[in-house]
Amino acid sequence: MVTKTQLEALGLFDAKVPRYTSYPTAPHFSDAVGSELHGNWIEALPEGARISLYVHVPFCRRLCWFCACRTQGTQSEAPVRAYLDTLLAELDMLAQRLPAGVRLSRLHWGGGTPTLLAPDMMETLAGRIAEILPFAEGAEFSVEIDPNEVDEMRLAMLKAAGMNRASIGVQDFDPEIQKCIGRDQSYEVTRDVIAAIRAHGVESLNADILFGLPHQTRGKITESVQKLLSLSPDRVALYGYAHVPWMARRQGMLPSDALPTPAERLELFATARKLFLWDGYAEIGIDHFALPEDGLARAQTEGRLKRNFQGYTDDQAVALIGIGASSISRFPQGFTQNAPATGAHTQAIREGHFSTAKGHAFAGEDRLRARLIEAVMCDFRIRSAEIRQDFGLSDAALQAMFQEVAARFDGLVQVTAEGLFIPEEARPLTRLVARAFDAYDGSRARHSSAI
Repeated sequence: MVTKTQLEALGLFDAKVPRYTSYPTAPHFSDAVGSELHGNWIEALPEGARISLYVHVPFCRRLCWFCACRTQGTQSEAPVRAYLDTLLAELDMLAQRLPAGVRLSRLHWGGGTPTLLAPDMMETLAGRIAEILPFAEGAEFSVEIDPNEVDEMRLAMLKAAGMNRASIGVQDFDPEIQKCIGRDQSYEVTRDVIAAIRAHGVESLNADILFGLPHQTRGKITESVQKLLSLSPDRVALYGYAHVPWMARRQGMLPSDALPTPAERLELFATARKLFLWDGYAEIGIDHFALPEDGLARAQTEGRLKRNFQGYTDDQAVALIGIGASSISRFPQGFTQNAPATGAHTQAIREGHFSTAKGHAFAGEDRLRARLIEAVMCDFRIRSAEIRQDFGLSDAALQAMFQEVAARFDGLVQVTAEGLFIPEEARPLTRLVARAFDAYDGSRARHSSAI
């Protein structure tokens, strides 16, 4: 059994490491990749390919203090409508570069608060996307829904546009914690919105909940998880709150002295994890849970689980294209990211070019190390045969790499002829193991806690 003392000795409670939703991670993107390359990579997609599309809506009626996303507050509809015009123009630019027959595998509206869009704006946006990128068979259209910022008309419009998965942010149901993080969202409001979503025929539901928030205790997270379980979400993301006030100044409003210690964060995660497992959810990667019949659970069982900027996914699309300010795209050749600021993004689109501000073109061992890290994060194991076949490494070179990594973890990471494996008791170390395969200088960026 792995003890807290062992985990502490291996640096778990002090480490600041990436979440590895990409490799290399975003801090290593550079302005060497710009709009011209972004357009070229779109044109290089295979004809008839299935791709994913992410649309970022950065506006919120109220700004939650815990959030580190690129968002801005607005009490007026005018900036949202102006931003919609920019999205439509960006989609037209995308349409001009897309090869013939490309179809949508996944469509996700995120934010911010996509449900801040008025029903007519939703209809316009969804209609333009459908004209440019029709849904492929079995496609999934998901939307992040703020229970405080949605109504029957919006839900009806989203369903008519093809939404078949909804995502609800819960964070925590405790009133004291909600007040502290600037997120007033009662259980009753959340319950009623979920009932309305299902009444519109949208059966698939994701939910996010956080551990590591100020004033959070094992008792409080137990109560919040039990309330969430009563709503029967298909998938749950149990994210660790990332306290990064140097990136998100609004987090400075949270009382840092009320934040749990790293050891307490581990206990909070373990408490919530047990409740999900007891309720029959399958554990997916390091922080997701899904009902056994959900596509994410099936993907894990079948070895098809992937990781991207939204977390874990069963999407097998060849590319993910991000639309809107700060959105990140993933192509077979590398990553691109749009200008983070809404103004800079809008100006670029008005000038007739993509707003790509930075990115990364794969080179050297990038693809190899990206696959090693994804395998660790998704499956807790790396299969030597797969890596040898896909990347042409010799068994001796691969074994040497595995042995070097395992040596850092006091025998807790296992290496056999079949590959490398992280046993269940050592899985709190997963992000540290992933970092051991990272060839980039980690000192260039500040990351959140490894727990």
